[in-house]
Parts: sequence; structure tokens; C-alpha cells
Amino acid sequence: MSEVNNISAPPVPSPCVSLCKMDMERRYCMGCLRTIEEIIAWSKADDVYKRAVWAELPLRRQTIRFDEEE
Repeated sequence: MSEVNNISAPPVPSPCVSLCKMDMERRYCMGCLRTIEEIIAWSKADDVYKRAVWAELPLRRQTIRFDEEE
């Protein structure tokens, strides 16, 4: 009989960087790049949802123009 491993994967970390400022044009936080809906859902979301949000963040980062890039 084989042993059952009860090792769980580590939780998916939040992308929050404690810089909470909503970009009203793009509709996401300028700190973590999540939408308000994603921020609200995060604490109860499963890891599949959280990984999907993380996958979107690099695409959103490409839409930001920082002041030093002008």
C-alpha cells in the first residue's frame, strides 16, 4: 500500500505592494495592477484564479507609461 502525501502547495502570494492607487483610465491599481474586482475577490479566490490574475499582470504592465519614459 502506498503512502498518501499530504503536502500542500504553498499559497499563491498576493501581488500587493502596498501602493494602493486606482488608475481610473485603465481601471486597475497602479501598485499591483489588479482591478478592484480582483482585489476584492483575492482573499476567497482559489489558486487557479490567483495564477490567472498573475498571468495578466505582465500584459497590464506594458500599458503603463512612467514619467521617466517621456
